[in-house]
Amino acid sequence: MNSAITTICIGLVLILITSVECLSGPINIIPRPQSLEPGIGNFQLKSTTTITTDSDLLDLANQLNTILEPSTGFRLTTSTNITNKPHTNCIYLHLTHDSFDNDEAYRLQITKNLVDITAKTPAGILYGLQSLRQLLPPEIDSAKPVNNVNWEIPAVTINDSPRFKWRGLHLDVSRHMFPVSFIKQYIDIMARYKLNTFHFHLTDDQGWRIEIKRYPELTTISSNRSSTPIPSDRDRSDNTPYGGYYSQQEIKDIVAYAADRFITIIPEIEMPGHSIATLAAFPELGCIGGPYKVRTSWGVEPEVFCGGNDKTFEFLENVLDEIITLFPSKIIHIGGDECPKDRWKQCPKCQQRIRDNQLGDEHGLQSYFITRIEKYLNSKDRSIIGWDEILEGGLAPNAMVMSWRGTQGGIDAARSGHYVVMSPTSYCYFDYYQSENHATEPPAIGGLVTLEKVYSYDPVPAELSDQQKKYILGVQANLWTEYIPTPKQAQYMAYPRALALAEVAWTNPQNKSLPDFMQTLNNELKRFDILKINYRKVQK
Repeated sequence: MNSAITTICIGLVLILITSVECLSGPINIIPRPQSLEPGIGNFQLKSTTTITTDSDLLDLANQLNTILEPSTGFRLTTSTNITNKPHTNCIYLHLTHDSFDNDEAYRLQITKNLVDITAKTPAGILYGLQSLRQLLPPEIDSAKPVNNVNWEIPAVTINDSPRFKWRGLHLDVSRHMFPVSFIKQYIDIMARYKLNTFHFHLTDDQGWRIEIKRYPELTTISSNRSSTPIPSDRDRSDNTPYGGYYSQQEIKDIVAYAADRFITIIPEIEMPGHSIATLAAFPELGCIGGPYKVRTSWGVEPEVFCGGNDKTFEFLENVLDEIITLFPSKIIHIGGDECPKDRWKQCPKCQQRIRDNQLGDEHGLQSYFITRIEKYLNSKDRSIIGWDEILEGGLAPNAMVMSWRGTQGGIDAARSGHYVVMSPTSYCYFDYYQSENHATEPPAIGGLVTLEKVYSYDPVPAELSDQQKKYILGVQANLWTEYIPTPKQAQYMAYPRALALAEVAWTNPQNKSLPDFMQTLNNELKRFDILKINYRKVQK
């Protein structure tokens, strides 16, 4: 008798669970929320649905309408009368400081009658909206009205917050430049998956890509190279001039666009290495005085800024003055990587600087160089971050480190009390191949970083103590473009690996599941098809 009752009860529970799944439908969100409880039924989005919001969230309400209107064909009425209790068929956006320890956290509650998004800050509201967007059918991303679609949203309660403060994606525009429209789309996709830091690599040996009004030679000379290596044949060049730059007005436009999506842009101005494009316009800033030309091949260039010349620092400070007026970020990336010391060893000015300041050797000169730039930016209420080579010779007092040559640089920096962004080549370099079968892939710089490998990464090194782990700010993937000449190929290399990175950056390890991610990813890629975004196909 008891056995029969138990069997009946189990059957009823299974029926109830099945009913919940059927009524609510699949719940697919990337990055996976920290807490998700399916409800019963669906919220029906209709032309009569209204948005009730705090007055300072009107911009986000308008962003929601911008998402919904093209595909649904209707624009929702918006009200700021939040004193009334939300009514049936309403999307409710509001801020509260209660029960939110994290500034980017949000709560999304969906019932048959109401969508309620609560957060401590507007950024949290945006992330709630992005989760809401993913719960709608993929057709919501259509640029024109879609008929015969039920705009249903499954009932659910989500409490969510990010694991890391720095959730980054990088783009190199020095080797190959991309239209403003592409950069905005890149930012849009970052925001969709809750990435919040765009690392904008603007200068390198192969081209200077930002207008500096005090130094027009940077755009008339340093932005242009005479040829580019052929991707399929690294030893040959195309003999075609290549150039371009972003005007300050275009930069302001991009920065404002990102800010609307709560994405911080970190500009990178390379120094002391990767600087021959600059020296082509200002040869007096190099150790041998030129002549120099913008580099037409990839790799590391021995010509670098002269660390013993005060005019070098005067020039860089003037450039940085314009950079900080364009980018409100409190952090400026100053490069610091792959700086050969050959010229410094031979340069009388550099050797004199080493002696006068008791720097010991050329590594000490690099530390002096970075520290001097840091002091200048600190005086402007800005901080620096650099690639892990800035550890050489001693780390500048307040510098942050981006660890790319494996994880040791990040470990060393964290142990010495410096903040770190983990970005090792083995997990986070999206210019690496995505398959061992290179014949099926476009030309790449080398290496192998699969989607699964990105997803497997834990940015917090196990070698660190609990106290030291607090210095790991987050994680970033880098898209270097030596072998990426077009927006379409940039998309192929970035997606869907960037979605795996988003889950690494946002979701606590215990909540991650590769099988679940792959299932959700297949649903998300339907949206990419609708948006006509190129991506590498994944096995279903």
